[in-house]
This record gives sequence, structure tokens and C-alpha cells, in this order.
Amino acid sequence: MKSSQDESRYLTLQPVLFLQRITSRRNAVLLLKLFFAFAVLIAIYSVTFHYLMALEHHEYSYFTGFYWTISTMTTLGMGDITFTTDIGKFFTVTVVSTGVLFLLVLLPFTIIQLFQSSARIPRELPRGTRGHVILTEFGPLTMNLIAKLRDFRHEYVLLVSDISEGIQLRDKGYRTVVGELDDPDTYRELRANSSALVVATSTDILNTSLAYTVRQVAGHVPIIATASGGVAEEVLKSAGCTHVLALDEMMGQSLARRTIVGDAMAHTIGQVDDILIAEATVAGTPLVGKTLREANLSHLAGVCVAGIWEGREFFLPNEGTTITAKSVLVIAGSQAQLDRYNELFCIYNITNDPILIIGGGNVGRSMGRALKERDLAFRIIEQSKELIADRNTYVQGDAADINTLRTAGFFKAPAVAITTHDDPTNIYLTTYYRHLREDIQIISRATTDRSIDTLHSAGCDFVVSYASLGANSIVNLLKRGNILLVAEGVDVFKVHIPPSLAGKTIAASRVREDSGCSIIGVSTGESTAINPDPATVLPAKSDIVLIGTAEAEDKFFERFKSAFVDN
Repeated sequence: MKSSQDESRYLTLQPVLFLQRITSRRNAVLLLKLFFAFAVLIAIYSVTFHYLMALEHHEYSYFTGFYWTISTMTTLGMGDITFTTDIGKFFTVTVVSTGVLFLLVLLPFTIIQLFQSSARIPRELPRGTRGHVILTEFGPLTMNLIAKLRDFRHEYVLLVSDISEGIQLRDKGYRTVVGELDDPDTYRELRANSSALVVATSTDILNTSLAYTVRQVAGHVPIIATASGGVAEEVLKSAGCTHVLALDEMMGQSLARRTIVGDAMAHTIGQVDDILIAEATVAGTPLVGKTLREANLSHLAGVCVAGIWEGREFFLPNEGTTITAKSVLVIAGSQAQLDRYNELFCIYNITNDPILIIGGGNVGRSMGRALKERDLAFRIIEQSKELIADRNTYVQGDAADINTLRTAGFFKAPAVAITTHDDPTNIYLTTYYRHLREDIQIISRATTDRSIDTLHSAGCDFVVSYASLGANSIVNLLKRGNILLVAEGVDVFKVHIPPSLAGKTIAASRVREDSGCSIIGVSTGESTAINPDPATVLPAKSDIVLIGTAEAEDKFFERFKSAFVDN
């Protein structure tokens, strides 16, 4: 009996599964709109039929009007009801023409598109395809990575195993192919041996299997995999991964770098070529109240103030910009220049109060290690006993409980970092902490990009996105250090000088005016000029290093898109 029921259920589900495989939501909506328009026309024509027949002194029922409209639009007119006046005959021609357009042109075309959606999902790439990036998992990180690859005009292909998912992603504009992730033939058909990169962003177990599978086909292609940390890094490297990104560890380090309190020194957050990018708080230093011209940091230390954070707002300053106690300087310079800056300001803004870390998981522990390297005191609030490693630095309890916060020293802490992987929890805690203290620095991680604006609205000073951090790290490896995430929504990136700018001075190029990006370096291959003068000529076949927001970066690539076809 059970077998019979299962067979009956299987047969019942087949039409539904079939339609799911061969239809797309977009085309289905289009078909519904077409039928709706057809129904509206039938209603209009039926009413018009009665009006015109009345002019010829004939009366018919409403159903007869519907019957005449349907038979005429389908070109099956019986000839039993006809018009005798010219206007009636003209109306008949209009109805016939509309029916031909709908039934013989629009409807068949839409249905063909509807049922051929699966045919648009290829299973292999053309022979000769080279230099593309193969992505093997769709998620927030992949979406962010694809956006970056599109900015740099770099070809990619997204591999999915489920055809219905492939259809949906294809209809959203993603270049997808269908195949089994653990089948070597899939990667042969995707020309993995001639690809630039294979990216594995699934679980540690699936990434390991995928790496072994790719290595059967492509022995030398770089494979980048994400890992949860710990032993997984070594396992993935043993399986053949070229680079393993322990994103939890990287997230903790990034949050620690964003915790720019406790001293006034410039803390390096990344590097592009010979240019180091650092952030420095200025509260309690002689810089407060001065303009950049008056501060004269380019003369005192040789550094370039490439940007300024005021709370959660980032902007490119000019010489007349005033430095406030809430300013955080984004500084570009060489190692020697940053050392000189730190010699000047290392004595200011010293605090012994510990920084609070919410969450003792992988990210929280990683952040603690990074703060320890800076000799900054910290405490971790963790609810689970199993995750508490050291009673001297851990406080057990609920991070939303006021007594726990008092015990941890929240009301004296210069900053609090929220490291949980649950965005709604992070948003709640941010709102709560900002309500308790207006002066505390709040930084948080975001698992999905759509939570970034919400966290800022809740009171976060800095948000580090898991997706952006991973995507920028992958692009950085692909482009060999050509992009650096300064903070969420702000990038430093290196590109070839567009031909239209070669030979012009920086001032004449109008890059800042037209895009909002600022040139902080000019690289000729042999050397990099940091903080170049506006009169500097941009040489052909060289590179420029720019800093700007995501919107400014998009404007730059749009302005000079013809120059960046996979350079």
C-alpha cells in the first residue's frame, strides 16, 4: 500500500517538478501579464461590439458579444454576425489584427521563451576559453565577488548543481553553468586547466572534496578556499588548495584594526605595492582643531592623509578640512613615513581601560589575539561556559544584561566590538549600547551586506562585512595586491592608467572631480611615488593607486570602462 501511495505521489509531483525545471519566474510573470492584457482587450472589444451594433440598429446579448470577439480574434469568424457600415468593418479588421498579433506572435514567442529557459543554461564553456574565474557556491560572498569581477571586467562562471537554481540565477544576470561539483568531467567542460582561478566557498568538507576533484583535471590552476580555521586550513592545503582564507581569523584581525582607540599611533591595515595604508585616531593630540594645511603632515612625516572618518562617514579631505576630536585619519605612506608619524604622536591618547569584545567564538578570540599584539587590554563577554578559556579576560553572562556589562567594565571601556554571526543580534546590541553610551566606539561584523546600513543606522561607527572581506581578499589574490578594503564601502585599488589620461597631469585628469576617487600613488613598475603632486604627469603604461568609496569606484570604472577589459 505504501509503495502505491509513494508512486501516486511521485506521479502527482512530476508536472510541478517539470515546470520548475523548465520555467523561469520572470517569463511566467510575463505570460500572466500577457493573458491579463488579452482579457482586458476582449472586454473592451465586447463592449465596443454592442455600441457599434446599436448604431446599425441591431441588438445582441452580452454573451453574443463575447462569442463574436473570441471567434474574430482567433480568426475563426463564422460569418453569422457581420457589420455593414465602414466603421464596423474597420473595427472587425482591428479585432482580427489584434488577435493575430497576440495569438500568432506574442503568445507563441513567450511560451517558447518560457519552455526554453533550461536550454539557456549551458553545461560547458566554449573551447579556447581562458583566464576566467570558476565560482562554485552562490551566497553573499560570491555576490560581492562577482560585483568586483565585473568592475574589473574579469570573466567568471558560476557553477551550480541544481538546474532550477541555475535558471533563477541566469535570469538575474549571472553567468551560470550546470554540473556536478564532485565530477572531474564538469571541470574539464569548464576549461579549468586554462582558468585563472577556482574559488571554493562552501563548507570545509565540501571544499576539500572539490579541491581533490579539480586537481584531477587541473594540476596547476590556483584554488582559493574559505575555511573555518584550525585544522581545516592544513587539510585544505593538503587537498591541493593554493590559498586558504580563514575568514573568521581575518575578521577578528580586521575588527581589531578598526578599534582605533587606546593610542594615537597609525596602525597599518593593508598595503598596495609600496604604499601602506593606516588609520590613526587624533583625539587628545595637537592635531585637533587644525586644518590639514596647518597640520602639515606631509612635511612633518611625509604621509598623505588620503581620507577622514567622521563617525560612520568617510570623505576625501582637502587642505582646508578641519580635524576634529572625532576624526580618524586614513594615512598613506611608506613604512619609514609611518614610523616617523608614530614617533611624533605615540605619546598621546593612552588608555588602560579594556576594550570589550562581545562573543568568544572564532572571531572574538582572533580579535583578542590581535589586540594583545598591540598591548591593548580587552575583555570578552561570552555566555557559554565551554568557550571561556581564561577567567582573567572572559566574563560569563548575557551581553544584553546590564549587570554583566557593569562587571565587564562597559561604562569605562573606550570601545566595544560585536562579533556574533547573527546580524539581528548585532543590530539589537548596537542599538542597546548606543542608548547606554553616546561616546563609546562601536564596531560590528555583518554576515550579509544588507545589514550594513541597518547597523550604521543603529549606531555602529564601523562595520566589517564578512562578504566584502572575503571577496576583496580573493580579488586581491587574483589581481596580485591591486585592491585593499579600507573599511566597509571604502577601497584602495590599483589600475593601469587609462590611455585617455596618459600624458596629463593629475590636476588635468579631473579623476577626483569626475569620479570622487583620489590618486594617492603613481607606480612605474620600478618605483611608486606616494602622495604625488597635482602637477605630476601620468606616464603611459604605468599604474595609479586610488582611494574612494564604492560609489566613487563604480563611477571611475564606468568613466573609463573601455580601458579595463581584463588588463
